[in-house]
Amino acid sequence: MPFDRRHALPMMNSAPLPPYMDQGIGHNRCCNRRCWCISDICGIICVLVTWFLIGYAEYVVTGVILLSWPDSVGRALHLLLYNGLTVLALSSHLRTMLTDPGAVPRGNATREAMQRVTMQEGGVVYKCPKCWSIKPERAHHCSICQRCIRKMDHHCPWVNNCIGENNQKFFVLFTLYIAAISTHALVLAVNQFVTCFHHEWRTCSAHTPPATVVLLLFLIFEGVLFGIFTLVMLGSQIQAIWTDETGIETLKKEEVRWERQSRWKSLQTVFGRFSASWFSPFTRPPLHGKAVGHMYSV
Repeated sequence: MPFDRRHALPMMNSAPLPPYMDQGIGHNRCCNRRCWCISDICGIICVLVTWFLIGYAEYVVTGVILLSWPDSVGRALHLLLYNGLTVLALSSHLRTMLTDPGAVPRGNATREAMQRVTMQEGGVVYKCPKCWSIKPERAHHCSICQRCIRKMDHHCPWVNNCIGENNQKFFVLFTLYIAAISTHALVLAVNQFVTCFHHEWRTCSAHTPPATVVLLLFLIFEGVLFGIFTLVMLGSQIQAIWTDETGIETLKKEEVRWERQSRWKSLQTVFGRFSASWFSPFTRPPLHGKAVGHMYSV
């Protein structure tokens, strides 16, 4: 819904703000409003399934495969690598899930605020009719989060959150590290299966042969499935960053009204200046946009 200074009078007579709108304060928040969290049942189930599958792979790799290795040096190196990648994957998942993706406060499209933003920015200002927020450029409304999200790419149930301006880095790292541990687990599981096939099954695992076969086959299936899935997601995210066009913008074939950045500049927009922190889920990505800390921020 546009707002123009030339049409200020009709907006002044618009419907009053719904009483349930709270300007976004405390909405989708938990832990005394310090963490972002979405109370979506489907998303919560997907998150629990994700954690279960990561835990299952951890158990089979460390408790079934590597525990039976006679080479202590090789076992230690694989344990260090696999567990390190698992910690990074879980940390990236939690940061993606608990980080505000770039939500615009609900109900901030009051008459005075619309006039003030129009005076500051000029031209037409849009209001979301669903959450009554002043809608920044390239923001889209998420029906699950019930908020407008700046540079929203998509809503991912596996992290129970939208992927937007503030948490895209964490999501990229999550797909990267899940793809890495899936590939690592797949290689170890296939190697163990072949080794046990050519030797005595009872000596290659602390479990019974049927249990070992089931555990290894399920891990191989999981490694293939999630390895391919996360690699595809990682590729789509990198492409979206390179082209400076979000997934929802591509899907809707929206007209490009913003100035596209170069690939390198787009990467820096998401990850910051190139350093080792690019690959760390413990460092915050840079916050961009002229609206940060102002009318469009929570």
